[in-house]
Amino acid sequence: MIVVGSGVVGLTTAVVLAESGRRVRVWAREPAERTTSAVAGGLWWPYRIEPEPLVGAWALESLAVFGELADRPEETGVRLVDGVHRGTRLDELGAWAGRVPGLRAVAEGLAARLPVIDMPVHLAWLRERLARAGGVVEVREVADLAAVPAPVVVNCTGLGARSLVPDPAVRPVRGQLVVVENPGITTWFTSVGHSRDTSTYFIPQPGGLLLGGTAEEDDWSLDPDPATAETIVARCAVVRPEIAGARVLDHRVGLRPVREAVRLEREPLPGGRVLVHDYGHGGAGVTVAWGCAREAAGLAFPAA
Repeated sequence: MIVVGSGVVGLTTAVVLAESGRRVRVWAREPAERTTSAVAGGLWWPYRIEPEPLVGAWALESLAVFGELADRPEETGVRLVDGVHRGTRLDELGAWAGRVPGLRAVAEGLAARLPVIDMPVHLAWLRERLARAGGVVEVREVADLAAVPAPVVVNCTGLGARSLVPDPAVRPVRGQLVVVENPGITTWFTSVGHSRDTSTYFIPQPGGLLLGGTAEEDDWSLDPDPATAETIVARCAVVRPEIAGARVLDHRVGLRPVREAVRLEREPLPGGRVLVHDYGHGGAGVTVAWGCAREAAGLAFPAA
């Protein structure tokens, strides 16, 4: 079978399938380190993803896996880190929030100890885990999903599904980050409006402090905007003034594959073959990766 796409959703799905005994190849237009997943902030939390009832279940399943992976942070890239979602209330969230261990109301909003995933390390670990299970990753361009020569094909192409399926319901929501030398901040912080095109957050990662961010709908530009970068730093410095003087290490831009609802479904192909779609995860691909991977595997090979 072939999984198309090498972002966090594609690689996690391939791992689940390979470890269940399937022979899996991943076909990807570009290596994992060049995907949107590689520049993600990496904080576990459902963001710009629907529908919430399904998302909550997928996210909680993934949370349990990340909790186990956090025992080996240097290997997996997963750590548990304390932080605060400013301005967020439990009664604004779905039932899933009541099952997040330690999530509690504080004066600022909601506090919790949540997984923070160092995405380059995690993607490399997923690729190695896949290889140990017998899976392979190949750089291959796919122009027609129905022409992929396998009895089972899983479409994890993210924003690429817009042209490949084609599915015009998948749209980019541009996110820009600034990476600075960490001035000693050990907790994450977010102040995010799901309908605003800007937000304020910082996430400590081993390679620096990630500052964000933006959520610019239908913007395809991958070029960092210097003025936007300045305002990101300024917003974060209002919360933690020491950020203002931190040395800038890098600028990152990613295009979130947003859809009105995640598409996770089975489609028959000619000749008795099967195509499983698993895309449209918005700003929460890593957050739901394991839950969606297991459901996709079940759609690909339904239990008798």
